[in-house]
Order: sequence, then structure tokens, then C-alpha cells
Amino acid sequence: LSSTPNLVIFKSRGSGNWIVQHSSTGTQYTILNSTGAAASDSSVWNSAATSSVVNFGTGFSGYSGSSAVMYCWTAISGYSAFGSYTGNASSDGPFVYTGFKPRFVMIKSTVETSNWFIYDTARNTYNAIDTTLFPSASNADYVDSTYAIDVLSNGFKIRGTGQYGGYNNNGNAYVYACFAEVPTKYSLAR
Repeated sequence: LSSTPNLVIFKSRGSGNWIVQHSSTGTQYTILNSTGAAASDSSVWNSAATSSVVNFGTGFSGYSGSSAVMYCWTAISGYSAFGSYTGNASSDGPFVYTGFKPRFVMIKSTVETSNWFIYDTARNTYNAIDTTLFPSASNADYVDSTYAIDVLSNGFKIRGTGQYGGYNNNGNAYVYACFAEVPTKYSLAR
């Protein structure tokens, strides 16, 4: 990879869950198709990923010899950002600096049972973005201003209170993954 991944998502192609490791939670794991909080289990990740190795625990031994898919991303200035923030339960929620205008934002609580939230600027072309997808649920788009964000030129801002679990409960930790609308790190002018 040439650098340590900030986000790893793994799934057996046969069956099983989408298992996630985020750099902000160390060796804890979450499950993309579940609402569970982050958990520690050395049989899932026995140590944090490095620039050359993703360290699976003994719980993955059942996948030996089977097909699987694994996605690994690292933060790249102007292209992608990964990190965490603390909720404040206010409609004037936290601002998260990414250094670029996000096209895609994914958020998950690490301390409580809640959905994953996916936002993008294709389905909502103006602020506040209140259309979300829940990878942990089977329903279609969900529209609710209680879970809105604003996409800004240099990050995103939480605009809803998210009071029923989710993305802005007071004092709770949340992880995020963002990808830029117009990646600029290596783009050149004509």
C-alpha cells in the first residue's frame, strides 16, 4: 500500500459480514451491515493494519482458501480524509475539516448502536443534505432533516441533532470517511 490504511473493509465472497477497521478505533471493529457499536475482539483484528500488512485474527481462519474482497484506503490530501469527531446534540453541530469539498461522506458511531450514514452530493445538490443511505438496513433513501449535514468547500458540518442514536449525540465519538468532489492533489491546469 506504501502507507498505512485508515479504512479497511473485508468480506468473504461466500457469506458473512462486511467487517470494518478504522484508524480512529485502533483494533476495534465495526460491521458495515450492522448497527452495532465498535467492539474489541482479537479474533477479528489482532493488531492495527500497517503499510504492508492487514493483521487478521484467528476468527478469519474459516475463510482460509475461500474467495474474499478487501478494500483499503488511506488519507490523501485533496482526495480522501478519515478521522473522528465528538457529537454535541445541537443543530449547530461539529464542523469536520477535510481540506476539500466532499462528494461522499460516511459516518458511524463507535460507542452506541446506530446506523451507518452515507451522504453524497449527487442525490442532494444543495445544503442541507438530508438524504441518507443506511448500509446497515435494507430500505431505500431516507430523508430526515434530523440527520442533515452541510457540505462545505473544506469539509462538512453536522446540522441535525440525530437524537435517536446516529451521528450527533452529546459527547459520543463518531468516525467518518470522505472522498472529494473534485480531487485536486495531482490535477494540473491546462
